[in-house]
Amino acid sequence: MITFKIFNMKLRQIFIIGLLITGLGACKKQLDIKNPNQPTTDAANSEQGIVSLAQGSIYINGFTQVKYGETGYLAFAATGIHDVMGDIVGGEAANAYLNQIGCPYQVILDDGSVVLNPNSPKEQIELIRNINTNANQGENVLYYEWAFMYNLIASANSILDGAEKVEFTSDADTKKAVLQAWSYWWKGYAYSRIGSIYYAGIINDAPFKTNGKYVTKEQIIAESNANLDKAAGILGSIPSLDAYTTFLGKIIPSFFQVGKGGVPTPDMWKRNINTLKARNILVNKKASELTAAEWGSILSLVNSGITSSDNVFTGRSNANGDFISGTTTISGKTQSTKAGGNTYKLSERWVQEFKTGDKRLANNVALTTTWIGNSDRGNSFNTRYALVNGGNAMSGVVVYANTDPGAYELYIAGTYEENELMKAEAKIYTNDVEGGLALIDAVRKNQGAGLPAVAGTSLTLAQAKEELRRERRVTLAFRGLAFYDARRWGVIDALTDGGGRKNAIVVTNAGVVNTKATIEYKFLDYWDVPDNELAYNPPAEGSADVKNPK
Repeated sequence: MITFKIFNMKLRQIFIIGLLITGLGACKKQLDIKNPNQPTTDAANSEQGIVSLAQGSIYINGFTQVKYGETGYLAFAATGIHDVMGDIVGGEAANAYLNQIGCPYQVILDDGSVVLNPNSPKEQIELIRNINTNANQGENVLYYEWAFMYNLIASANSILDGAEKVEFTSDADTKKAVLQAWSYWWKGYAYSRIGSIYYAGIINDAPFKTNGKYVTKEQIIAESNANLDKAAGILGSIPSLDAYTTFLGKIIPSFFQVGKGGVPTPDMWKRNINTLKARNILVNKKASELTAAEWGSILSLVNSGITSSDNVFTGRSNANGDFISGTTTISGKTQSTKAGGNTYKLSERWVQEFKTGDKRLANNVALTTTWIGNSDRGNSFNTRYALVNGGNAMSGVVVYANTDPGAYELYIAGTYEENELMKAEAKIYTNDVEGGLALIDAVRKNQGAGLPAVAGTSLTLAQAKEELRRERRVTLAFRGLAFYDARRWGVIDALTDGGGRKNAIVVTNAGVVNTKATIEYKFLDYWDVPDNELAYNPPAEGSADVKNPK
């Protein structure tokens, strides 16, 4: 079951500093909060205070809290909605319409019979228009990602403001640069997510304030890139690398700094930026519509993107659950000893993507007793599979879920695997098929898949694209990227527009396994601006459309 805490929002009201430090390594008294809806950063004028602000305001306000004193729907669970709509996982719970937001319009079974969406309305676009009201408050599924990302932007703005006022004990230029790069990076990340899922958004550079000027999703992505470029520019001229490493190491929680979560060097950080900028291009157009110049831009960015040895931005649980608990992640909410035994249900279509002999399947997925959900809630979420907690102890093979404290590395932004698969896609779509296939092989090897190479096997362009499609879904599962892919590959479109998925495995409500089913999703490509925002911050004159015209 998913639970929510409900509140009304206006951007200047939801930014909260009272929760900045709790559990992340400093003392709440440093910020001396008077009123959570009228916060001040006076106590952050010290060096220790600004470190606390930079750490807590990002990780708490941006990812785990949406109201003072209450836990909201975790940003990573909000990200899970992407994987629900991308058919990596399914959901039966009715909270925030989870069972409906990812329910396809219809499933055509092997015998030609049609199973329509049992919910009403049957098309997702009608559902979104019905539920996107402020009166729905916490039940409005569109609301959460918006709230978290604007919390993140407000937090970053307050850090930028505070960095100008702090009297540092030493290495002032370096420490100020770190705070600025940190702030611009997270603003770039937040705008990337807003522009990649909402039809319009707001650009806001002022702490504790907002505005009613809504701009297009394209302008939001441009703002993401602009902030990422500012961060990269700062990282290119850090005065003292030693002071940089020490200071950034105080901002990133110590229990994050294991595995790939260690302090990134300036060059590593710049490569993280390049990977995110490449994502901004790739996921916001249909693959068939990307121009040669855009593919060239993607390739240029990923060629200078995250490498296999780079540190990236991660999160982890600990015994106290200070940031997340082991069961909070998407995969943590999917793992179970039996099919259908957790909040998310492992999709038959995701399991279908694994090639015969893939060790990742053997290490992570168990075939169990078939789970049949409530037939009045879905038409495709029945499943025979469960995600194994901690894996099956196969050496060198990736593990998708581990709920033990600190065991699971939660990727927040880009990764080596994503970077290489974007590189592979750019190569394949620009006629370097063999180059792209070699990169797919490298990713599989890195994950311990144990599969034979596909490079050098004379695959056609269509076959290479299929290898890429399957590998992105397998490798990048539980990272919130699946919906972006389904959108740009046209899978979410109507069958009459060339969309849908054919030859899909679907388990019927009678437990019959179909292997040649057709699924028509008919999902909205970009969400309308949440009415939770519009009710308190109506569009000013000259604003862009806040509702997707589709």
